[in-house]
Amino acid sequence: MATSANNTSGPSAEYEAVIGLEVHVELKTGRKIFCSCTPRFGDEPNTAICPICLGMPGALPVLSDEAVELAVRAGLALGCTINRTSWFDRKNYYYPDLPKGYQITQLERPVCVGGAVPIETSAGRREIPLVRIHMEEDAGKLIHRGEETLIDYNRAGVPLIEIVSEPALRTPEEAKAYLNSLRRILSYAGVSDCRMNEGSLRCDVNVSVRPAGSEEYGIKCEIKNVNSVNYVGRALEEEISRQTALLRAGEEVEAQTRRFNEDTGKTEKMRVKEAFVDYRYYTEPNLPAIVLTDEWMRRTEEAMPPLPDEAARCLTERFGVKRENAALLTSSVFITEYFTACAEACRNDGERSAAENLFIGELLDRIDPDAPVRPLEPEALAGVAELFAEGKIVSGNARRLIRLLAEEGAGSREDARRTAEEENLLKLADRDALFPYVRDAVEASPRAAEDYRRGKTAALKQILGQVMRATGGRADPLLTEDMIRGLLEK
Repeated sequence: MATSANNTSGPSAEYEAVIGLEVHVELKTGRKIFCSCTPRFGDEPNTAICPICLGMPGALPVLSDEAVELAVRAGLALGCTINRTSWFDRKNYYYPDLPKGYQITQLERPVCVGGAVPIETSAGRREIPLVRIHMEEDAGKLIHRGEETLIDYNRAGVPLIEIVSEPALRTPEEAKAYLNSLRRILSYAGVSDCRMNEGSLRCDVNVSVRPAGSEEYGIKCEIKNVNSVNYVGRALEEEISRQTALLRAGEEVEAQTRRFNEDTGKTEKMRVKEAFVDYRYYTEPNLPAIVLTDEWMRRTEEAMPPLPDEAARCLTERFGVKRENAALLTSSVFITEYFTACAEACRNDGERSAAENLFIGELLDRIDPDAPVRPLEPEALAGVAELFAEGKIVSGNARRLIRLLAEEGAGSREDARRTAEEENLLKLADRDALFPYVRDAVEASPRAAEDYRRGKTAALKQILGQVMRATGGRADPLLTEDMIRGLLEK
């Protein structure tokens, strides 16, 4: 399969990309994985720390039961095999944001193996297989300020799972679809809030390029800590283009750890990539093995919340939502709950159908998945849907009314009707009131009128457009067409 990267050095069909993603997901526990510190996004630096997460001598880690449950829940949601016995290992390396000089992670026996993430792209639907899901602790954060670097250890010890895919992705489009699908599933499962802007979901991108059709892997580079789905796509396009240009020039690709510069849109070398042996893994001596009993697994499986596909079926069965729209309305738990509240505020099927179209057409793009806030109260949307379902407002003005109500912070059906009346948005459906507009439009369009009489029925739309402009979009289009036709054929 050819990569979709933008490459000006020649046809992309000559080479293909091989992409694997390592996604770090912060577990929704409210505390750190081995201590009781409770960091929150935006806290003052180094205010959520203790001797355990700082690795002080004699301070011993105690595993969070909730972190284990959420890791297993992620595995169940993604169809993984759950290892009933697993344990932690030490990954040894020095970096200033790692206070202990090692990271507690899982290598030999992760909590979950296998599984898959379903994706939908322009090429169709398929599943991307997973290698594993393992638990680990996060490192701190380096803050670069001028020529000095500060360290905030609030995130040190925050509970993570790392979800490692097989190198089965081939294009930036597929990588973005994979991340969106993963966010949707994990959000529904209650594993994480998946807010990339707050660092609760970050992605390491592994990519190599090889001749199309080859079975051999190319030299892999890793792009660290990409914190946006769009940036993952841009970073891949750039890196695939860079590696392809090197191969075409007869040069070798060096195995590197790189970063994506959001300002330049380029990937930049950080260091030569470490080898596995450099980390000197060994079993963590201060933590016992994790043993999951039959009873524990039964309780965890029973506590699993509905997943997105089940939620989509529920919207279709309960509210009559179209199948293709149900997928959009289950892109996150917040969006599903928000739309459900809007549908429940409607009084009949006609209103619910109108609310469905208006929600997707006007509200969906206003919702920030990383900081979700309702742009309009459900009762106000139901009020607009009522006007539309009753034929009292045309589609364009219904959407304009939603924008006005959102700016006002309106919250009721009465607000919708009042604003529509004050702004002259209600449909003009009275023949006597419409007649002057129709007459003037016909008289101002002699050529279109003559074309219509000669059989060019499309000319009628030109006259209709003039009436709609003159009435600010309020004219009833069907009634207006009928009146135009009557004048032209008279």
